[in-house]
Order: sequence, then structure tokens, then C-alpha cells
Amino acid sequence: MRVVVDLETCQDHGQCVFAAPEVFHLDENGKLGYVPEPDESLRDAVEEAADVCPLQAIRVED
Repeated sequence: MRVVVDLETCQDHGQCVFAAPEVFHLDENGKLGYVPEPDESLRDAVEEAADVCPLQAIRVED
């Protein structure tokens, strides 16, 4: 699984952080950081994060 975030679209709302904190985080400046190739066991949480993103900036690829 690969996670792709369009950082130009992302406005750092942080909803993904709540859905999948093992994969997404906000840095000390409030900017989104993420694990681009998380463990497959986190797929449900990552897909939930993509679903709750207000700007649909997260894509999950196989």
C-alpha cells in the first residue's frame, strides 16, 4: 500500500491524524507529515483518513 497526499491541496486540517495517527502527523509548524508506505495492517485506518479528508487530498494506492 502506498499513501499519496497532494500537499498543494492539503490545508493541514488534521482529520487524517485522528483517523490514522500511526501514519499521519502534524509537525511543530502544523504541517502534515506522513508515512508513504505504511504497513498493510493499517489499511482500514488509512482509508478512513482518506475518506474524512475535507479536501480529498489523500489517495491510497495498491
